Amino acid sequence: MASTLTPVVFIHGLWLHSSSWDPWVKLFRRLGYEPIAPGWPYEPDDIHEARLQMEAVASVGLDDVTEHYGRIIRQLDSMPILIGHSTGGLVAQKLLGNDLGRAAVAIDSAQFKGVWTLPPNQIRAAWPALKNPVKINRAVPLTADEFRYGFGNALSLEESTELFTQYSIPSPARPVFAISFANFNTHSTAAVNIGNNERGPLLLIAGGRDNTVPASVVRAQHKLYEKSSAVTDIQEFPDRGHSITIDSGWREVADATLDWIKRVSARRRK
Repeated sequence: MASTLTPVVFIHGLWLHSSSWDPWVKLFRRLGYEPIAPGWPYEPDDIHEARLQMEAVASVGLDDVTEHYGRIIRQLDSMPILIGHSTGGLVAQKLLGNDLGRAAVAIDSAQFKGVWTLPPNQIRAAWPALKNPVKINRAVPLTADEFRYGFGNALSLEESTELFTQYSIPSPARPVFAISFANFNTHSTAAVNIGNNERGPLLLIAGGRDNTVPASVVRAQHKLYEKSSAVTDIQEFPDRGHSITIDSGWREVADATLDWIKRVSARRRK
């Protein structure tokens, strides 16, 4: 028998394991949703195995990730709500633009083709992958210091180190190159169908202290949606960094996400 609960698909970004969504999954399940948080293609379910088998994901690109989640979505009983963080936020936008979600929340979303904003701190955060183009088809781990700059800069050193130990895994370099050079590639895998006026509602969430995806990048994404008649909202958390979904303040962001989902759901029922 098909489930009557609303499915929610959580999509993680680079350098985090799918288990980073565990608190969100538990919250959404308790509130009556049917959440899942699948890993990227070839990503081991066990985080320790993901660290040991880092080359398993080495050649995974944005198109592979998008197609992977698309296949998962097509197997569900009904169209899900998509919630993505960082590169996962970009994938969520790609899926929503292709009508594979009833709504989407993109948190600290990596930019898509057409966004030219590229602040220096974002380049520095991506440098562990970008610094060696020869390794474009390799997996790249972060050091604790690199994680602190890219994710935990708005946290205490102790909390940043704890999150690094708990959730960080090596990730493929290919998506970083695809995102960084999207505007110079005619057939970029980082393209999003922003002109789809029939897509579901979208919420973009930004962290004001985010180095990996600065708030200016998220605002630039929002601006490109202005010509679309589909709902596109934006919300900024001024004092939050890229760890916004996993740090001690995650519940504030989750509650804002749930409130928005309830509002757009009620709006669509009218």
